[in-house]
Amino acid sequence: MTGASAALSPEFLATALVVVLAPGTGVIYTLSTGVFGGARASVAAAFGCTLGIVPHLLASLLGLAALLHASAVAFQTVKLVGIAYLLYLAWGLWRRSGSLALGEADPANRAGRSEGAARRLGAVALRGALINILNPKLSIFFLAFLPQFVPAAAADAVARMGLLGAVFMALTFVVFVGYGVAANAVRRRVLSSERATRWLQRIFAAAFAGFAVKLALTER
Repeated sequence: MTGASAALSPEFLATALVVVLAPGTGVIYTLSTGVFGGARASVAAAFGCTLGIVPHLLASLLGLAALLHASAVAFQTVKLVGIAYLLYLAWGLWRRSGSLALGEADPANRAGRSEGAARRLGAVALRGALINILNPKLSIFFLAFLPQFVPAAAADAVARMGLLGAVFMALTFVVFVGYGVAANAVRRRVLSSERATRWLQRIFAAAFAGFAVKLALTER
C-alpha cells in the first residue's frame, strides 16, 4: 500500500475509534439533544460536532496549532470563551429554559416544518460546532496525534494527515449518530416522567459544568 492510503493503518483506526467513543463534550451534547430534541436533532448535533473539528484539523495541517500552543494569550483567549460557552449550556439545562430544555419538541414534528425546522436544526448544529471550535485542546491533539501515523520522511505528509483527519471526522459522525439514536430510543421513557427528566437535565448540566472546570484547569 502506497501514497496517502498507506496511513490508514489498523493501529490508527483502532486508536481513533477509542478516542471518538470516549465521553466528551460532543458526546454529552449529542446524547442530551437525542433525549430532549429527538432523532433528527441528534443527527444535526452529530454533524455540528463533526464540523467543529475542521478548523482544528486545518490548523494542524497549516501549522497554526503550533502557534496556538506557543502563544499563551491565544490559547487562554480561546479557552476562556470555551469555558463560558460550556457554562452557558450547563446553565440553560439547569434552569430548564435553555436550548435543550424539556418542552422543545423534535424539529421534525414541529408545526411550520420546512423553513422553521431547518432553522432549528441549523441552530442545533451550530451549537455542536461551537463546542468543538472553542476547545483549543483539539488543535493541540491533532498536532500531536496525526503525525504519529505518518512517516517522517513521507513526501506527501500533509496529504496523509489530511486523509487521517477526514477518516477521524467520519468516525466521529458515525459514532455520534449512534449515540444520538440510542438516546432517542429512551426519549419517550424519560420524558414520560417529569422527575426523571429533571434529574437527567441536572446530570447533563453538571457534565457540561464539569467539562468547563476541566478545560479551565488545562494548560498548554
